[in-house]
Amino acid sequence: MFKYILKRSLLLIPVLLGVSFAVFLIMRVFSADPSVGEGAAGKYANEEQRQAWRDSHGLNDPIPKQFFLFVKGAVTGDLGKSYKTKLPVLEEILARLPATIELAIASTLISSVLGIIIGVISSIKKNTIIDNLAMIFVSFGISIPMFWFAIMLIIIFSGQLHLFPSGDVIDQSLIVESITGFYSIDTLLTGNFEAFFDFLRHLTLPSIALGLHSMAVVARMTRSSMLDTLNQDYIRTARAKGLSEKKVITNHALRNALIPVITIIGLQLGGLLGGAVLTETVFSWPGIGKYTVESILNSDFPVVQAVVLFVAVIFVITNLVVDVLYVVLDPRIKFTKKGAV
Repeated sequence: MFKYILKRSLLLIPVLLGVSFAVFLIMRVFSADPSVGEGAAGKYANEEQRQAWRDSHGLNDPIPKQFFLFVKGAVTGDLGKSYKTKLPVLEEILARLPATIELAIASTLISSVLGIIIGVISSIKKNTIIDNLAMIFVSFGISIPMFWFAIMLIIIFSGQLHLFPSGDVIDQSLIVESITGFYSIDTLLTGNFEAFFDFLRHLTLPSIALGLHSMAVVARMTRSSMLDTLNQDYIRTARAKGLSEKKVITNHALRNALIPVITIIGLQLGGLLGGAVLTETVFSWPGIGKYTVESILNSDFPVVQAVVLFVAVIFVITNLVVDVLYVVLDPRIKFTKKGAV
């Protein structure tokens, strides 16, 4: 297993280089000049001042040289400074990362639990009205645009019913002492339960909006995997031994059917960490997704490059963790030089 993990870790290097260069090139070719208009060089900067600003930030250098300097800095932990705030990008990302992680984890929990439950029930009730209704709901979750669903949630549950807040992470009148940067943890550590429950109310709508598509994908995968498992010989043998249907489903079928589902959940989690852009923007959630949108609009190259690199690392590491979890779920899987088999 150690050799497999080491090999996968080394494969991170070309993947991250490729992703970083693609974003690096796109930002410089297709984005607006950050020194023009109300850019970082100043609203009233003339052409000479703008060129001086570009020279000082290396934007007039050849793109290969700029990319080399970016990679060199990234290796040492220096991702540059934001053109807008003048603060180190790494510090800004780490300050916003806890909010995105909390949103992604909440969305993953909702989508995983509901998706597995719907998939299992649908497979057990195959070709019944329950199965048909479940698949209609799943199709709705896959096809509906996330941003539209998020807006509908705000209109209905915030604007009409007044059950949940429409945005932000916590009520501005509440003060939370920052210890870890995670609102859920800090409010509990300080015993601020009013702020904790207020945070949960703010978290509800964005986590549902973000997790809807993932829930549908998990439900379909669970149903498909369960149907395949329920037709296996060992399931028929378990039933022939007189085991209750509940034990057959939970102890035998579900455990084996979850292996491909875990893969999907792991991929979804990595995707949620990097794909919360629209959700965070709609709900004004102060995470790296909203920060990325603002940085793209401001042509803040260092921020966009750093965020993409950061998310790519998280995504690949998540996939590696999922592979290792295979062994925990199914001892029959062993690691060879070619990977998990």
